[in-house]
Amino acid sequence: MTITLPTWFADLQEQAQKEYQDLPMPSRKDETWRFSNLKQLAFEDFTPEESSNIQYDIPSLPEGVICLPFEEALEQHGELVKEHFMKSETRLGSAKFAALHKANLKSGLFVYVPDGVKVEQPIEVSHTISGSNKIAFPHTLIITGKNAEVSVLDRFASANDDDTSLCIAVNDLIAGDGSKLTYCAVQELNLSSRMIQVNVTKVGRDAHATAFTANTGAQWARNEALSLMAGEGAHSDMLSCSVPSGTQQYDQRTYQQHASPHTNSDLLYKNTLYGNAKTVFSGLILVDEGAHYTDAYQTCRNLLMEDTTEANSMPGLEINADQVKCSHGSTSASISDEEIFYLCARGIPPQQARRLIAIGFSTDVIERLRNERLEEVVLAAVDRKFASL
Repeated sequence: MTITLPTWFADLQEQAQKEYQDLPMPSRKDETWRFSNLKQLAFEDFTPEESSNIQYDIPSLPEGVICLPFEEALEQHGELVKEHFMKSETRLGSAKFAALHKANLKSGLFVYVPDGVKVEQPIEVSHTISGSNKIAFPHTLIITGKNAEVSVLDRFASANDDDTSLCIAVNDLIAGDGSKLTYCAVQELNLSSRMIQVNVTKVGRDAHATAFTANTGAQWARNEALSLMAGEGAHSDMLSCSVPSGTQQYDQRTYQQHASPHTNSDLLYKNTLYGNAKTVFSGLILVDEGAHYTDAYQTCRNLLMEDTTEANSMPGLEINADQVKCSHGSTSASISDEEIFYLCARGIPPQQARRLIAIGFSTDVIERLRNERLEEVVLAAVDRKFASL
């Protein structure tokens, strides 16, 4: 089927290509790339995928719900896409790569749920990256109307174990007033691949948005997550569970912006590190002027399974309003001898005891998805990773 893209989108892609060429590459002087391995950004020899390999598992949808491949949505619902597509500034360091994504975007998912409609089962999408030195640019745009509800699962995997590939994914999550939007991304790319994911969530009045990321694959992955509490009473959960091993590196940057009063956000990132793995976490809670009675939390916890691992955490606060309750914190620790002894005394071998503790460490953040199907998929990915160690 031949898809005719709207003129405005073609113009936008042309402008984005120029923007990508004009923007400088990140450097060690950039605070948003502090502790990052900039060598991972050398992908000049990579070329865009000729065709996308995406599979959609779409449940029975109520009347009025639109769920289409992104290119079809551009043709059939161009004005609705135009209203919400990549409207927010990329603030956490990857503006250059977001521009590259916009310039080359060909595939992805578009979901629109009208007012008062609830989609009971998750919409599932599987992105399979194939070919050596190829870049994929999947985009996910989800819009919920007033008091609507939907869950979406994105899965990223490699077609072959040896293909060296790059995935630059961008998400726009727009939670309308009083709605509930849950987005879950599971990244299991091969160990020759890299990934950059930019997630932007806008939460309306009395809406609840959850954005969850699970990382077990890729040699290097950078996740940038921004959540804007735009309407009074908005609530955002920002969650992540990652299990790097060997020489894997995960770079996590977050931004919780409270633009209205009486808003809530809760961030919990958990990393379990093995071998010579490295993680970077940098997060900021920003409370705008007038956003009184904000309630915001930011927590990053790192479980160091070996002495050779490295976890860097930089949480932060910027408060410009009154009557707020904000806190941030980060912990990095190994399993104590007392914990191992407790389990060994009950007949559990030391290696199995360590694995059980590591799995338990990850489980509580996964349970906060509060969706049986999403929890099942994430737990299966985490179990596959632990089984390989």
